[in-house]
Amino acid sequence: MNRLVSWIIAGVIALAILMSTLFVVDQRQYAIVFALGEVKQVISTPGLHFKLPPPFQNVIFLDKRILTLDTPEADRFITAEKKNILVDAFVKWHIVDPRLYFISFTGDERRAQDRMAQIIKAALNDEITKRTVREVISGERDKVMSSIGSKVAEEARQIGVEIIDVRLKRVDYVEQINASVYDRMKAERTRVANELRSTGAAESEKIRADADRQRTVILAEAYRDAEGIRGDGDGKASQIYAQAFSLSPEFFKFYRSLEAYRSSFRSRSDVMVVDPASEFFRYFRSPDVSGKK
Repeated sequence: MNRLVSWIIAGVIALAILMSTLFVVDQRQYAIVFALGEVKQVISTPGLHFKLPPPFQNVIFLDKRILTLDTPEADRFITAEKKNILVDAFVKWHIVDPRLYFISFTGDERRAQDRMAQIIKAALNDEITKRTVREVISGERDKVMSSIGSKVAEEARQIGVEIIDVRLKRVDYVEQINASVYDRMKAERTRVANELRSTGAAESEKIRADADRQRTVILAEAYRDAEGIRGDGDGKASQIYAQAFSLSPEFFKFYRSLEAYRSSFRSRSDVMVVDPASEFFRYFRSPDVSGKK
């Protein structure tokens, strides 16, 4: 019985030792086999692999995919015109030399990111201090990123890393400068608005004055034409009256007397003190218009 237990224990120990010699490398990883801090083997092909059991040999895995280093907060830099700006950048990178990377950072990705962040900050400082704010933001932004990428890539190769891309996410003034910039922009926009408003008011007065002038001219011309037409009409009416009344002068006198009566006796309360035998009441006494009295 004791012998059986011993065989079982021995088998378990042997199986554990065997399992500790096997490891699987994923296609997205590098495997580094090392002993006492010394790199023995770098494995980049995926599959099942063997090593000596611990503590003779150990293995760590490194990510071979493209990774992103994003600065946690924007860093402050001084431009060539001595203005403080905040720059936020990110970097795409991946490991190309696992052995050198492991020797540089013992496989600690956090230490590698801290080192690359320092490299990026130094490259940003070198490029931004040579340029103005306008050049960094728009004028030479692509050139700035290209120069930074070249400097970072050169230093990154010394730690086994390849830089894929460097981008500036945000370039902004510090808070104190932002307020002055916004005030200056506001003042400029206010000035432009006032100029446009005064120009609009001048144009409005010009248009209104022109409209008033045209109105006066149109009314004067209309009044002139109306008076001309009225004069022509009165002339024609007088001519027609003259032609009509010339046929019977006595009827004309009778018609004019009727007009005078109508004008004089508009109301029953009207009173006139006139001699009934006067010429005014001729046609009241005799409505004959033949000329006989």
